[in-house]
Amino acid sequence: MTVRRCLPWPDKRLKTPAAPVEAITDEIRAIWADMVDTMDAMPGYGLGAPQIGVMLRLAVVDCSDERGKAVLMANPEVLHASVQFREHEEASPNLPGVSAVISRPRAVTVRFLNADGEMEERDFVNLWATSVQHQIDHLNGKLFFDHLRPVKRKMLIAKAEKLKARG
Repeated sequence: MTVRRCLPWPDKRLKTPAAPVEAITDEIRAIWADMVDTMDAMPGYGLGAPQIGVMLRLAVVDCSDERGKAVLMANPEVLHASVQFREHEEASPNLPGVSAVISRPRAVTVRFLNADGEMEERDFVNLWATSVQHQIDHLNGKLFFDHLRPVKRKMLIAKAEKLKARG
């Protein structure tokens, strides 16, 4: 089990789009394994590779009650999003101690390269959909607070910095 350290905000890699994955290799599978261990240790519902400093379009998501059902994705992209939205309180280990309610499509259809190296399309709803969209944001250099209005975003970051300074 390898739990990797999450990059602290404002590390510039968190705002940098990740590079596409060319093929599923043993190295990619090892990164996914570390990502699942890191996600489970937080605990969280997902993790994007840039959060741990790996600048590849890799994500893991597990919103199951019992855990151990992680979906491993390379190069995920949303093909379709529902018009119905869902609000959920989101947070990130990269900016600990703060969270915000974010509104995202309630359901999404996502295409990705799976662990077998095959292109897969899967529908995600509710918390699964929220987490998948949150992770794709990380792969695109965005964090959850980028969905907030500027004043609210500034207040949230200031609060996180204050908590960090208290350490």
